[in-house]
Formats: sequence, C-alpha cells, structure tokens
Amino acid sequence: MATEGARAVRLRTQVLLSQIVVVALTLGVAFAVFGYLSDQRLRDTYGQRALAIARTVAADPVVRAEVARYAPGTVADDPAVRKELASGPLERLAVDATQRNGALFVVITDDAGIRLAHPDPTRLAERVSTDPSEALAGRESITEERGTLGDSVRAKVPVLESDSGRVVGAVSVGISTDAVHEQLLNDLRTAGVLVGAALLVGIVGSVLLARRWRGLTLGLEPDELAELVRGQAAVLHGIGGGVLAVDASWRTTFVNDEARRLLSIDPEIGRPVDEIGLTPRVLEAFRNLDEQPAPATVGSHIVIASARRVTRDGRDLGAVLTVRDRTDVESLTRQLDAVQSMSTVLRAQRHEFSNKMHLISGLLHIGRVEEASRSIDELIGAGPLGPATPGIDAIHDPYLQAFLAAKAAHARESGVELVLGPNTWVEGSLADPVDVTTVLGNLLDNAMEAVRDRDRLVRQVEVELLQEDSTLHITVADSGDGVAPDLVDALFTEGASTREDHNVPGGRGVGLALIRQIARAHGGDVRLSSPGGGQPPLTGAEFIARIPGVLVESEVP
Repeated sequence: MATEGARAVRLRTQVLLSQIVVVALTLGVAFAVFGYLSDQRLRDTYGQRALAIARTVAADPVVRAEVARYAPGTVADDPAVRKELASGPLERLAVDATQRNGALFVVITDDAGIRLAHPDPTRLAERVSTDPSEALAGRESITEERGTLGDSVRAKVPVLESDSGRVVGAVSVGISTDAVHEQLLNDLRTAGVLVGAALLVGIVGSVLLARRWRGLTLGLEPDELAELVRGQAAVLHGIGGGVLAVDASWRTTFVNDEARRLLSIDPEIGRPVDEIGLTPRVLEAFRNLDEQPAPATVGSHIVIASARRVTRDGRDLGAVLTVRDRTDVESLTRQLDAVQSMSTVLRAQRHEFSNKMHLISGLLHIGRVEEASRSIDELIGAGPLGPATPGIDAIHDPYLQAFLAAKAAHARESGVELVLGPNTWVEGSLADPVDVTTVLGNLLDNAMEAVRDRDRLVRQVEVELLQEDSTLHITVADSGDGVAPDLVDALFTEGASTREDHNVPGGRGVGLALIRQIARAHGGDVRLSSPGGGQPPLTGAEFIARIPGVLVESEVP
C-alpha cells in the first residue's frame, strides 16, 4: 500500500512539474520575443522621432538661408570662425531644438560636411565624425552609429537652398541609445510582472488540474486504468448477457456486443440514452433503476432487463442496464406447460382407468357378465382421456387431437367446458407442432383463466381451428368478462396482464407478446378481434391467430 501511495505521489508530481515546465518555457519564449520586438519597435520609434526633428530643423527658412551663405571653402578651422559660428543663429537654433525635443544632439553642416552648429562649440568648423554622404546626396537616412557624443539613433536629412533647391548642407539629429535602453527596460519590467503573474496562474491551474485529473480517474494510476479497460473489454464483451452503461448525465459510456444484438440499439458512445433506440419498456426499466428483472420484447427477442445505479465513495457514476435473452426459455416454458398439462391429465385418467378395470374384474369374478360387458363398452367409448370432445374428428392431426383432448380434460377438472367451434376443420398434419401448440395453449390457458371463477354460472371456452392451404386459423372465445378498455391497446405489450397474481419470476404479461412474435415469425399475427360483449354464452374476449406454413398435406396410408 505504501508503494502504491508513493507511486501515485510521484506520478502527480511528475504531471505537475511537467505542466509547470511547459508553462514556464512558453512564457519564457513569449517574454524573449516580446523583448526583441519591443527593442526593434523602440529603435524604429526613436529613429522616426529623430527624423521628424531633423526635417523640422532643415525646413526652417533661417537654417536654409544661413547654410547656403557658407559656401564650400568659406569656413576655416580657426578660433574666429568658431566664435562667429558659436554666436550665430544656427547654433542657437540647434541648441534650442536639442533641449526642446530631448535629443542627444542637433548638428548642422554645410555641403562639405563641416559643422556649422554643434552642442560642443569647440567642435565647430570641423568635419563631422560620421559619413554625411547620404544626406548630402539628397537622401534621408536613419542609422545607429557611434559619434563624438556616444552611441545614438540618428537621422540625417539634406538642407536645400530656398531658390534653387540644391543641397547646400545637412542636419543630423541623434537620440541616445541609453534612452532607448531605459524605455526598453521599463517595458520589460512591466512585461516581467505580467509574465510572473501568468506563471503563478499557470502553476495554480496546474495544481488544480492535477487534482481534477486524480478525481476523474477515481485515484487510479495509468497502469491500473489500462488494466481496468483491458479487463472490462474482456469481461463485458465476453459475457452472455447484454450490458449498457451510462454516466451521471445519462449519456452512453459502454455498450457490449450482446446488448447491441438484443436491444438493436445505436452503439455510438456519448449519445443520450433516449436517442439510441431503446424501446419504451426497456427505457422505462432503465430510468426507474429497478433491480427487479422486468420482461420486455425487442423485435423478435424476449429479454429480462434490470438496472442499478453505480456509485463510488458516495459519488454518482451513472447506471448499468443488464439484459438477458429469454426467448428460448419462454418458448420452452410454454411447451413444458403443455406437456405438464397433458401428463397431469394422463395420470388422473390412468387412476380412473385402473379403478374401472378393478370394477370390471370384480363383476366378472361374481358372475355379473352383462354388467361387466356394459362397463367395458362405456370404457371403450370414453377413451383414455375421458369422454370424447364433440367434433374432434374434424381434426386429422393426431398430435393436435391429443393436445386438445388433454386441454379439454384439464378444463373439466377446473370446472370449465372446452368446446370445438362448428367450423372446425383441419385436414393436414402439423409441420411445426411446437409453435402451434405454444400459440394455441397460451390462448386456451388465458381463456380458461378468465372463466375459472366458481361463482360464474357459465364457464365455457370455445376454440375453432380452420385450415386454409398451409395456414392454420385459430379462434378462441370465452364466457368471461372480456378485456378492460384501458388494456385493449396495451394487451400485447410486454408487462401488460389481466391477472392479479404478479408474483411470478420474470413477471406477467409475456405470453401474448411471445405468441404474437411466434405468429409473426411465420408471417402471420395474433390479435384481439373482440374485447367482449359477444353472443351468449361467449360474452368474453375473442382472439384470432393466423399461422401460415405450419400445415402439410396428410399422408393417407
């Protein structure tokens, strides 16, 4: 446990440090780019400022007239000329422009590059220390150079004669690079504060993100998550039941192959559960989160669905729906019901037959031959399953005859009269006796259940079977109370039942849905033709089933 805790701490620390390093590198690169661009921007700004000052000075009429007066060769390098220039109007204009604009210098030269104005009077009448050729050629320029006053960003513009427009001199204006550097440092200090604040926010965000990540993964490590996913894929896709999982907001997070097959749903992950194609019955069972199994029909399948909420450490993680296919089980259950009914009647009739044989034996032993003969005749007429059902000879298939005879005997034991309808005629043999007896048995059981009340005066069920080529038509009517109006539309919906006993594994309301599926699988159908109110004594419900392809022509020996 200690090793796992240390590993979790190390992992969180690594994630946190990685995020901090990424944030720091990103901000560092951004800071460097900002510094470089700011330096270029400031140098360009100060260069343009120097150019504007130089243009203003060069355009001054006094400057243009005074510079034109000093033709080449008239300025000599001697104290008298320096004194004249130092007290002249050009020097005053240059010093005033320097002070007024905060420049490092404003220098005015003639067309030979000789200084006519300079911040240091001792430098007057000397040639400038930098190359003035661009300005003297009539072109403006912005450069960064080192002169007698130090490094500066300087602009040089030509001075033109007022009348002719020829170049008679130049004006050079410089702004110290120290000013550029000082402004850049101020900008970088401001940017540094902002970068530091951004880094702090990034660190705090990284810490919160690490905590959030741990919360989302429920404290599991990556190797544990990978193993969990592999195990989930192996188990959930390999089990026989269908599994559908949703998160707390009811969006799908997992659908295994069996769930896709049984529920016929869209397997796309992340969609709302209401939009993936669940039937209303399954969706209701899922939303109710009832762990009790609920029967449902989906297409040709009968499934048992149960749902439960999933929590961890008191946190709602969503819900899981599990479905199991019970189509074959329900079909076998109906078949076993029919077999059990027949075996119960046969046991009762065997007991009755044994008693009659004892009676005949006794009569013969005491010499009452006539009474014994009469008893034998009655026994032969009754047959092994009791009195013959009137009209049973209209059904030629022995399997169907035996099934109806067993149902009639079972009905008599329950106090119910099972009669064959007058139009009954089945000449062929059953090609699919299992499906036919499942449909017929369910309809008869429901009808006998409807009239079983001992207080009812008439307890009768009528079944009519009619062959049409290979199609078998079944009609079952009873003398019960019929189907309640509120159940008519939902009668074939799974879960709907007219019986009061719901304490049955898997629930009631599956039989009619099952036999309708069986009939439809053959291309037929089962429907309620009348909810009640027919001609006496058959005042109850009437069901009609049509099952194509289940009869074949009888083989006549």
